[in-house]
Amino acid sequence: MKIGAIEVWPPVVLAPMAGVTNAPFRALCREQGGGLYVSEMITTRALVERNAKTLAMIRFEPGEKPRSLQLYGVDPAVVGAAVTMVAAEGLADHVDLNFGCPVPKVTRRGGGSALPYKRDLLRRILRAAVAAAGTLPVTVKMRKGIDDDHLTYLDAGRIAAEEGVSAVALHARTAVQHYGGTADWDAIARLKEAVPEIPVLGNGDIWTADDAVRMMRHTGCDGVVVGRGCLGRPWLFRDLDNAFHGRPERARPSLGEVAETMRRHAELLVECFGSETHGVLDFRKHVGWYLKGFTVGAGPRRDLATSSSLAELRERLAVLPAGQPWPGEAADGPRGKSTARERVHLPDGWLDDPGDAAVPEDAESATSGG
Repeated sequence: MKIGAIEVWPPVVLAPMAGVTNAPFRALCREQGGGLYVSEMITTRALVERNAKTLAMIRFEPGEKPRSLQLYGVDPAVVGAAVTMVAAEGLADHVDLNFGCPVPKVTRRGGGSALPYKRDLLRRILRAAVAAAGTLPVTVKMRKGIDDDHLTYLDAGRIAAEEGVSAVALHARTAVQHYGGTADWDAIARLKEAVPEIPVLGNGDIWTADDAVRMMRHTGCDGVVVGRGCLGRPWLFRDLDNAFHGRPERARPSLGEVAETMRRHAELLVECFGSETHGVLDFRKHVGWYLKGFTVGAGPRRDLATSSSLAELRERLAVLPAGQPWPGEAADGPRGKSTARERVHLPDGWLDDPGDAAVPEDAESATSGG
Protein backbone atom coordinates (compact mmCIF):
# COMPACT_ATOMS: atom_id res chain seq x y z
CA MET A 1 0.00 0.00 0.00
CA LYS A 2 1.30 3.46 -0.90
CA ILE A 3 0.30 6.62 0.93
CA GLY A 4 1.80 9.32 -1.21
CA ALA A 5 5.46 8.35 -1.54
CA ILE A 6 5.35 6.24 1.64
CA GLU A 7 5.21 2.48 1.15
CA VAL A 8 3.36 0.72 3.96
CA TRP A 9 3.73 -3.04 4.35
CA PRO A 10 2.01 -4.83 5.81
CA PRO A 11 -0.98 -2.53 5.07
CA VAL A 12 -1.59 -1.82 8.74
CA VAL A 13 -2.00 1.49 10.56
CA LEU A 14 -2.02 2.07 14.31
CA ALA A 15 -5.00 4.34 14.94
CA PRO A 16 -4.23 7.56 16.78
CA MET A 17 -5.68 7.30 20.28
CA ALA A 18 -5.53 10.17 22.77
CA GLY A 19 -3.52 9.30 25.85
CA VAL A 20 -2.41 5.98 24.34
CA THR A 21 -0.41 6.23 21.11
CA ASN A 22 2.45 8.23 22.56
CA ALA A 23 6.07 7.43 21.71
CA PRO A 24 6.45 4.59 24.28
CA PHE A 25 3.36 2.70 23.11
CA ARG A 26 4.29 3.20 19.45
CA ALA A 27 7.76 1.81 20.20
CA LEU A 28 6.27 -1.34 21.76
CA CYS A 29 4.05 -1.85 18.72
CA ARG A 30 6.61 -0.96 16.04
CA GLU A 31 9.13 -3.50 17.25
CA GLN A 32 6.55 -6.24 16.62
CA GLY A 33 6.07 -5.64 12.90
CA GLY A 34 5.79 -3.24 10.00
CA GLY A 35 3.10 -0.67 9.33
CA LEU A 36 2.35 3.00 9.92
CA TYR A 37 2.19 4.15 13.54
CA VAL A 38 0.30 7.39 14.18
CA SER A 39 0.74 9.81 17.07
CA GLU A 40 -1.85 11.06 19.47
CA MET A 41 -4.22 13.73 18.17
CA ILE A 42 -2.68 17.20 18.14
CA THR A 43 -4.86 20.32 18.12
CA THR A 44 -3.91 22.68 15.32
CA ARG A 45 -4.35 25.95 17.21
CA ALA A 46 -2.27 24.69 20.11
CA LEU A 47 0.43 23.68 17.65
CA VAL A 48 0.42 27.03 15.84
CA GLU A 49 0.57 28.86 19.17
CA ARG A 50 3.43 26.56 20.24
CA ASN A 51 1.70 25.37 23.37
CA ALA A 52 4.38 23.71 25.50
CA LYS A 53 2.28 20.64 26.30
CA THR A 54 1.43 20.17 22.65
CA LEU A 55 5.02 20.46 21.47
CA ALA A 56 6.04 17.90 24.10
CA MET A 57 3.46 15.48 22.66
CA ILE A 58 5.13 15.66 19.23
CA ARG A 59 7.85 13.22 20.18
CA PHE A 60 9.25 10.54 17.93
CA GLU A 61 11.87 8.01 18.90
CA PRO A 62 15.23 8.00 17.07
CA GLY A 63 14.83 5.92 13.95
CA GLU A 64 11.03 6.11 13.98
CA LYS A 65 10.19 6.30 10.28
CA PRO A 66 7.89 7.39 8.85
CA ARG A 67 6.86 9.88 11.52
CA SER A 68 3.10 10.12 11.39
CA LEU A 69 1.21 12.98 13.06
CA GLN A 70 -2.53 13.38 13.45
CA LEU A 71 -3.98 16.90 13.53
CA TYR A 72 -7.40 18.09 14.60
CA GLY A 73 -8.84 21.44 13.59
CA VAL A 74 -11.99 23.22 12.43
CA ASP A 75 -10.70 26.48 10.94
CA PRO A 76 -9.14 26.07 7.46
CA ALA A 77 -6.70 28.92 8.08
CA VAL A 78 -5.47 27.42 11.35
CA VAL A 79 -5.24 23.92 9.89
CA GLY A 80 -3.29 25.30 6.94
CA ALA A 81 -0.92 27.17 9.27
CA ALA A 82 -0.37 24.04 11.36
CA VAL A 83 0.42 21.87 8.33
CA THR A 84 2.75 24.59 7.02
CA MET A 85 4.58 24.44 10.36
CA VAL A 86 4.83 20.63 10.24
CA ALA A 87 6.23 20.70 6.70
CA ALA A 88 8.56 23.70 7.12
CA GLU A 89 10.03 22.52 10.43
CA GLY A 90 10.22 18.84 9.50
CA LEU A 91 8.04 17.77 12.41
CA ALA A 92 6.62 14.71 10.62
CA ASP A 93 6.64 12.77 7.35
CA HIS A 94 2.88 12.30 7.11
CA VAL A 95 -0.16 14.26 8.29
CA ASP A 96 -3.46 12.61 9.15
CA LEU A 97 -6.54 14.78 9.72
CA ASN A 98 -9.10 13.79 12.35
CA PHE A 99 -12.72 13.82 11.25
CA GLY A 100 -13.71 10.81 13.33
CA CYS A 101 -13.46 11.74 17.01
CA PRO A 102 -16.95 11.37 18.59
CA VAL A 103 -16.33 12.83 22.05
CA PRO A 104 -18.58 15.75 23.09
CA LYS A 105 -15.79 18.27 23.74
CA VAL A 106 -14.79 17.89 20.07
CA THR A 107 -18.15 17.52 18.29
CA ARG A 108 -19.84 20.37 20.20
CA ARG A 109 -17.28 22.67 18.55
CA GLY A 110 -18.10 21.26 15.12
CA GLY A 111 -14.96 19.16 14.97
CA GLY A 112 -14.14 15.50 14.62
CA SER A 113 -17.00 13.35 13.36
CA ALA A 114 -19.36 16.35 13.26
CA LEU A 115 -17.37 18.27 10.65
CA PRO A 116 -17.91 16.23 7.44
CA TYR A 117 -21.61 17.16 7.57
CA LYS A 118 -20.48 20.63 6.46
CA ARG A 119 -19.26 19.58 3.01
CA ASP A 120 -17.91 22.96 1.92
CA LEU A 121 -16.10 23.56 5.20
CA LEU A 122 -14.55 20.09 4.90
CA ARG A 123 -13.39 20.93 1.38
CA ARG A 124 -11.84 24.21 2.53
CA ILE A 125 -9.92 22.45 5.30
CA LEU A 126 -8.65 19.71 3.02
CA ARG A 127 -7.63 22.16 0.31
CA ALA A 128 -5.70 24.25 2.84
CA ALA A 129 -3.96 21.20 4.33
CA VAL A 130 -2.94 19.64 1.01
CA ALA A 131 -1.64 22.98 -0.31
CA ALA A 132 0.39 23.54 2.85
CA ALA A 133 1.78 20.01 3.01
CA GLY A 134 3.93 20.23 -0.11
CA THR A 135 5.38 16.76 -0.64
CA LEU A 136 4.02 15.37 2.62
CA PRO A 137 1.05 13.02 2.14
CA VAL A 138 -2.19 14.07 3.81
CA THR A 139 -4.74 11.45 4.86
CA VAL A 140 -8.16 11.56 6.50
CA LYS A 141 -9.76 9.41 9.20
CA MET A 142 -13.55 9.68 9.50
CA ARG A 143 -16.74 7.92 10.55
CA LYS A 144 -19.86 7.01 8.59
CA GLY A 145 -21.58 10.16 9.77
CA ILE A 146 -23.32 11.71 12.74
CA ASP A 147 -26.08 9.10 12.83
CA ASP A 148 -27.98 6.94 10.35
CA ASP A 149 -30.04 9.95 9.25
CA HIS A 150 -26.93 12.05 8.59
CA LEU A 151 -24.42 9.85 6.79
CA THR A 152 -21.49 11.70 5.28
CA TYR A 153 -18.75 9.22 4.47
CA LEU A 154 -19.35 8.83 0.72
CA ASP A 155 -19.47 12.57 0.08
CA ALA A 156 -16.50 13.11 2.38
CA GLY A 157 -14.50 10.43 0.58
CA ARG A 158 -15.20 11.95 -2.82
CA ILE A 159 -14.27 15.43 -1.59
CA ALA A 160 -11.05 14.07 -0.11
CA ALA A 161 -10.09 12.41 -3.38
CA GLU A 162 -10.90 15.56 -5.36
CA GLU A 163 -8.76 17.71 -3.07
CA GLY A 164 -5.65 15.55 -3.37
CA VAL A 165 -5.80 13.55 -0.13
CA SER A 166 -3.56 10.48 -0.35
CA ALA A 167 -5.82 8.00 1.49
CA VAL A 168 -9.00 7.83 3.54
CA ALA A 169 -9.71 5.65 6.56
CA LEU A 170 -13.25 4.83 7.64
CA HIS A 171 -14.25 3.79 11.13
CA ALA A 172 -17.43 2.01 10.12
CA ARG A 173 -19.61 3.42 12.88
CA THR A 174 -21.53 6.65 13.25
CA ALA A 175 -20.69 9.22 15.90
CA VAL A 176 -23.80 8.37 17.93
CA GLN A 177 -22.70 4.72 18.01
CA HIS A 178 -19.47 5.89 19.66
CA TYR A 179 -17.81 2.47 20.13
CA GLY A 180 -20.98 0.45 20.61
CA GLY A 181 -22.66 -2.09 18.40
CA THR A 182 -21.01 -3.71 15.40
CA ALA A 183 -18.91 -1.97 12.77
CA ASP A 184 -20.58 -1.86 9.34
CA TRP A 185 -17.91 -3.37 7.11
CA ASP A 186 -20.23 -3.07 4.10
CA ALA A 187 -19.85 0.71 4.38
CA ILE A 188 -16.10 0.30 3.87
CA ALA A 189 -16.80 -1.65 0.67
CA ARG A 190 -19.14 1.10 -0.54
CA LEU A 191 -16.50 3.74 0.13
CA LYS A 192 -13.91 1.75 -1.81
CA GLU A 193 -16.30 1.59 -4.75
CA ALA A 194 -16.90 5.35 -4.51
CA VAL A 195 -13.23 6.38 -4.47
CA PRO A 196 -11.24 3.68 -6.27
CA GLU A 197 -8.53 6.20 -7.17
CA ILE A 198 -7.05 6.41 -3.64
CA PRO A 199 -6.37 3.83 -0.92
CA VAL A 200 -9.27 3.16 1.45
CA LEU A 201 -8.51 1.75 4.88
CA GLY A 202 -11.03 0.01 7.11
CA ASN A 203 -11.37 0.43 10.85
CA GLY A 204 -13.69 -1.19 13.38
CA ASP A 205 -13.88 -4.53 15.21
CA ILE A 206 -10.38 -5.74 14.36
CA TRP A 207 -9.51 -7.71 17.48
CA THR A 208 -7.21 -10.29 15.89
CA ALA A 209 -5.01 -10.55 12.82
CA ASP A 210 -7.55 -12.90 11.26
CA ASP A 211 -10.19 -10.17 11.65
CA ALA A 212 -7.99 -7.85 9.57
CA VAL A 213 -7.65 -10.41 6.79
CA ARG A 214 -11.40 -11.03 6.84
CA MET A 215 -12.12 -7.30 6.61
CA MET A 216 -9.91 -6.88 3.56
CA ARG A 217 -11.48 -9.88 1.83
CA HIS A 218 -15.00 -8.71 2.68
CA THR A 219 -14.58 -5.07 1.70
CA GLY A 220 -11.81 -4.94 -0.89
CA CYS A 221 -10.15 -2.20 1.17
CA ASP A 222 -6.45 -1.50 0.73
CA GLY A 223 -5.44 -1.68 4.38
CA VAL A 224 -6.65 -1.72 7.96
CA VAL A 225 -6.52 0.67 10.89
CA VAL A 226 -6.24 -0.96 14.32
CA GLY A 227 -7.41 0.93 17.39
CA ARG A 228 -8.90 -0.66 20.50
CA GLY A 229 -7.78 -4.12 19.36
CA CYS A 230 -4.19 -3.37 20.31
CA LEU A 231 -4.90 -1.93 23.76
CA GLY A 232 -2.84 -4.09 26.08
CA ARG A 233 -1.86 -6.11 23.00
CA PRO A 234 1.18 -4.54 21.26
CA TRP A 235 2.04 -8.02 19.97
CA LEU A 236 -1.06 -7.86 17.75
CA PHE A 237 1.22 -6.16 15.22
CA ARG A 238 3.42 -9.28 15.17
CA ASP A 239 0.32 -11.32 14.40
CA LEU A 240 -0.67 -8.86 11.66
CA ASP A 241 2.81 -9.03 10.15
CA ASN A 242 2.64 -12.81 10.14
CA ALA A 243 -0.89 -12.88 8.71
CA PHE A 244 -0.10 -10.57 5.80
CA HIS A 245 3.02 -12.56 5.00
CA GLY A 246 0.99 -15.77 5.00
CA ARG A 247 2.56 -17.16 8.15
CA PRO A 248 0.32 -19.09 10.59
CA GLU A 249 2.20 -18.17 13.79
CA ARG A 250 0.30 -16.06 16.33
CA ALA A 251 1.56 -14.57 19.59
CA ARG A 252 0.26 -16.38 22.66
CA PRO A 253 2.19 -14.88 25.57
CA SER A 254 2.01 -16.33 29.04
CA LEU A 255 1.04 -14.08 31.93
CA GLY A 256 4.71 -13.81 32.84
CA GLU A 257 5.53 -12.49 29.37
CA VAL A 258 2.63 -10.07 29.56
CA ALA A 259 3.87 -8.85 32.96
CA GLU A 260 7.31 -8.23 31.46
CA THR A 261 5.75 -6.12 28.69
CA MET A 262 3.76 -4.20 31.31
CA ARG A 263 6.93 -3.46 33.28
CA ARG A 264 8.74 -2.25 30.18
CA HIS A 265 5.79 -0.13 29.09
CA ALA A 266 5.73 1.66 32.43
CA GLU A 267 9.48 2.23 32.35
CA LEU A 268 9.28 3.71 28.85
CA LEU A 269 6.53 6.07 30.00
CA VAL A 270 8.62 7.22 32.94
CA GLU A 271 11.55 7.87 30.61
CA CYS A 272 9.32 9.71 28.13
CA PHE A 273 7.68 12.00 30.68
CA GLY A 274 10.80 12.50 32.76
CA SER A 275 8.77 11.82 35.88
CA GLU A 276 8.28 8.51 37.68
CA THR A 277 5.02 9.67 39.21
CA HIS A 278 3.61 10.86 35.89
CA GLY A 279 4.72 7.75 34.03
CA VAL A 280 3.33 5.26 36.53
CA LEU A 281 0.05 7.15 36.85
CA ASP A 282 -0.30 7.20 33.06
CA PHE A 283 0.36 3.46 32.90
CA ARG A 284 -2.47 2.59 35.28
CA LYS A 285 -5.15 2.78 32.58
CA HIS A 286 -3.37 0.01 30.66
CA VAL A 287 -3.52 -2.56 33.47
CA GLY A 288 -7.03 -3.87 32.77
CA TRP A 289 -6.34 -4.09 29.04
CA TYR A 290 -3.20 -6.17 29.52
CA LEU A 291 -4.87 -8.53 32.00
CA LYS A 292 -8.11 -9.11 30.04
CA GLY A 293 -8.91 -12.81 29.95
CA PHE A 294 -6.32 -13.89 32.49
CA THR A 295 -7.33 -15.33 35.86
CA VAL A 296 -6.15 -12.57 38.15
CA GLY A 297 -8.13 -11.69 41.25
CA ALA A 298 -9.68 -8.34 42.01
CA GLY A 299 -7.09 -7.63 44.70
CA PRO A 300 -3.98 -7.99 42.50
CA ARG A 301 -5.69 -6.05 39.70
CA ARG A 302 -6.53 -3.24 42.09
CA ASP A 303 -3.02 -3.22 43.49
CA LEU A 304 -1.48 -2.92 40.03
CA ALA A 305 -3.93 -0.20 39.03
CA THR A 306 -3.07 1.85 42.12
CA SER A 307 0.72 1.52 42.00
CA SER A 308 2.46 4.82 42.62
CA SER A 309 6.09 3.95 41.83
CA LEU A 310 8.06 1.66 39.53
CA ALA A 311 9.31 -0.32 42.49
CA GLU A 312 5.77 -0.90 43.70
CA LEU A 313 4.60 -1.85 40.21
CA ARG A 314 7.48 -4.29 39.69
CA GLU A 315 6.83 -5.89 43.09
CA ARG A 316 3.15 -6.41 42.29
CA LEU A 317 3.84 -7.75 38.81
CA ALA A 318 6.28 -10.27 40.29
CA VAL A 319 3.54 -12.02 42.31
CA LEU A 320 1.38 -12.77 39.27
CA PRO A 321 1.37 -16.48 38.28
CA ALA A 322 3.94 -16.21 35.51
CA GLY A 323 3.23 -19.65 34.08
CA GLN A 324 -0.45 -19.03 33.43
CA PRO A 325 -0.96 -19.62 29.69
CA TRP A 326 -2.61 -17.36 27.16
CA PRO A 327 -6.37 -17.55 27.81
CA GLY A 328 -7.41 -17.84 24.16
CA GLU A 329 -10.69 -16.30 23.03
CA ALA A 330 -11.30 -14.86 26.49
CA ALA A 331 -8.49 -12.40 25.79
CA ASP A 332 -10.02 -11.16 22.52
CA GLY A 333 -12.91 -8.80 21.95
CA PRO A 334 -13.70 -5.24 23.02
CA ARG A 335 -11.41 -3.25 25.26
CA GLY A 336 -11.84 0.38 26.16
CA LYS A 337 -15.10 2.28 25.65
CA SER A 338 -17.80 0.16 24.02
CA THR A 339 -21.16 1.83 24.61
CA ALA A 340 -23.30 3.93 22.29
CA ARG A 341 -24.43 7.48 23.07
CA GLU A 342 -27.97 8.82 23.24
CA ARG A 343 -27.05 11.77 21.05
CA VAL A 344 -24.14 13.63 19.51
CA HIS A 345 -23.36 17.04 20.98
CA LEU A 346 -23.30 19.60 18.15
CA PRO A 347 -23.14 23.39 17.83
CA ASP A 348 -26.56 25.07 17.76
CA GLY A 349 -28.15 24.78 14.32
CA TRP A 350 -25.35 22.56 13.00
CA LEU A 351 -27.69 20.33 11.01
CA ASP A 352 -29.66 23.20 9.44
CA ASP A 353 -27.48 23.68 6.37
CA PRO A 354 -24.84 21.18 5.21
CA GLY A 355 -23.61 23.78 2.70
CA ASP A 356 -22.71 26.35 5.34
CA ALA A 357 -18.92 26.73 5.28
CA ALA A 358 -18.66 29.17 8.20
CA VAL A 359 -16.32 28.26 11.03
CA PRO A 360 -18.27 27.93 14.32
CA GLU A 361 -17.51 30.55 16.92
CA ASP A 362 -14.92 29.36 19.46
CA ALA A 363 -14.36 26.25 17.33
CA GLU A 364 -10.64 25.99 17.95
CA SER A 365 -9.23 24.76 21.23
CA ALA A 366 -5.74 25.49 22.48
CA THR A 367 -5.50 22.16 24.27
CA SER A 368 -4.36 18.98 22.58
CA GLY A 369 -5.94 15.61 23.13
CA GLY A 370 -9.36 14.26 22.35
